[in-house]
Amino acid sequence: MKTTLLTPETDENAVKTAAELIRAGEVVGMPTEPVYGLAANALNGEAVKNIFLAKGRPQDNPLIGHIADFEQIYDLCPAVPPQAKQLAEAFWPGPLTMIVPKGDCIPDEVSCGLDTVGIRLPSHPMARALIRVSGVPLAAPSANTSGRPSTTTAAHVMHDMDGKIAAVLDGGACGVGVESTVITLALERPRLLRPGGITLEQLRSVLGEVDVDRALYEKIGDDVKVSAPGMKYRHYAPKAPVTVVRGNPQDTAKYIAERIGDATGVLCFDEYKNMFPNCIVECFGSRDDLGAQAREVFDRLRAFDDTEVTQIWAQCPSDEGLGLAVANRIKKAAGFSVIEI
Repeated sequence: MKTTLLTPETDENAVKTAAELIRAGEVVGMPTEPVYGLAANALNGEAVKNIFLAKGRPQDNPLIGHIADFEQIYDLCPAVPPQAKQLAEAFWPGPLTMIVPKGDCIPDEVSCGLDTVGIRLPSHPMARALIRVSGVPLAAPSANTSGRPSTTTAAHVMHDMDGKIAAVLDGGACGVGVESTVITLALERPRLLRPGGITLEQLRSVLGEVDVDRALYEKIGDDVKVSAPGMKYRHYAPKAPVTVVRGNPQDTAKYIAERIGDATGVLCFDEYKNMFPNCIVECFGSRDDLGAQAREVFDRLRAFDDTEVTQIWAQCPSDEGLGLAVANRIKKAAGFSVIEI
């Protein structure tokens, strides 16, 4: 299969072409504000299977359905919880996925056999245009090879998916940089399943009490059935093993500096770059700039794969605000190999 790069800046029919491929049952890489996604018709189970094949994704890792307007959620879900409208009014369009009871129109390939499904209304104009022109909701996980760092540019998608999918729609670099926040509304109390661009503090400002799933902080067992993507398996990982060091940034930098060698890679805050001579250093933003960290973390993790490093040490922000999402991605890249100092 030849993968076509569709660039709206040079091809006015790029979105239309991508939509025609979607309707034909193909998979298309599409831009969204958090990361790029692999999009297929969410109502076509056979098309959705091709997403799993392209990614090498485990069959029990459910997908998210993307819609272009809030009213579409009623077509996909028989009973939309009242909290969904509250959250939609506050954060949609945007990087928030809500887990709700699914309707019969959603095939098991999307929900992995669960009676719930994740729904998101993206704010990226090209993503919403593709959904509208396609005329169907789009199932779309991140557009990376399963387990590897997520893709935030069309070039990243082409690197991972060239020859595996029909096309990639180039919408420029993603603005958020980490996948959407996932909250389930299908339990007795709302529960945060994956942190992202909408913070836990923001969710609580609308809903009041929101529980936090243990998968945010620890590796969960292979026998656990999950209701949202990114909860169970090792994700976002470069080829070399990663060890995370958490604590005061100056102290963690010193700890890492005492352990580096020639084949070492270091993922660090900008301020500490000069503490790691004679090794491969990737900076992912200032210690106080969580937005930059979110935008850069996957790019910097992917960059290590172009080097000969055999071990990566990583600094990590605290769990406050957007830091919870950034820290979660780095810890998952490390398989929760974390040293607290």
